[in-house]
Amino acid sequence: MVNEEKWMIEAEHVCYAYDGMEKKALNDVTLKIAGGRKIAFMGENGSGKSTFFLCLNGISRPDSGRILIDGSPVEYSRKGLLDVRRKVGIVFQEPDDQLFSASVYQEISFGIMNLGVDEQTVRREVEQVIRELGITPFQERPAHALSGGQKKQVAIADILVMHPQIMILDEPAAALDVRHTKMVHEIIEGLTKKGITILMSTHDMDYAYEWADEMVLMHDGQVICQGRTEDVCEDETVLRAAGLDQPAVLKLYGRLTGRGVIPRREHPPRSLKELEEML
Repeated sequence: MVNEEKWMIEAEHVCYAYDGMEKKALNDVTLKIAGGRKIAFMGENGSGKSTFFLCLNGISRPDSGRILIDGSPVEYSRKGLLDVRRKVGIVFQEPDDQLFSASVYQEISFGIMNLGVDEQTVRREVEQVIRELGITPFQERPAHALSGGQKKQVAIADILVMHPQIMILDEPAAALDVRHTKMVHEIIEGLTKKGITILMSTHDMDYAYEWADEMVLMHDGQVICQGRTEDVCEDETVLRAAGLDQPAVLKLYGRLTGRGVIPRREHPPRSLKELEEML
């Protein structure tokens, strides 16, 4: 059991409704997430994932309940919101909702400059993240002229340059081709190695199953399950309640063990490569 002092995110009975809507987008959401974890948020469109992310970053303020980041309640003063956005970065599903500067270099510089960092440090940090994410070839181009994959790279760089403790990725591979999806997944893997707590919403169950330490399943504005990825994905009943199917590798593993082709193991395979090694 993780010691309570190490919770990076705590949500306590969080409720939120959009203006003019009677139905709550978030309805008594309560959960805890430890630091350095990879968490996949899963559920159908409209289940509350994106709304919860906006509350974590302070963009939306819960109607009731509270959110704590690294043990401190989110405060909605100018200073309080600046503090939470130092700690919590969010990359939106649509990069165009995030990018607005004249050039890619200016775009990546904007957030860290607003934190009051000196010019020399800004330049060093921006150039470093541009190199890390392979943005150098198009750093002087207008952000609006980039491809979808390039925009996603820049959107991630926007946040990464500020060294957040928590990074939220809302459908990071949405509308990307296979090459750019692979590129984004590689960037995400690099983030996990930095020890950043990563929350990701995705409809790609197979990727989430292989990648995530834990899953949070949401339905109708509520958390209906949170647990280890293996445990959640083996529970077909709770997956159906969230409108989800089991990962393909877990289905295949079940068929092979059911037919006696391979023995059942204590830990099921998390990828096709692991399953192949069992054969």
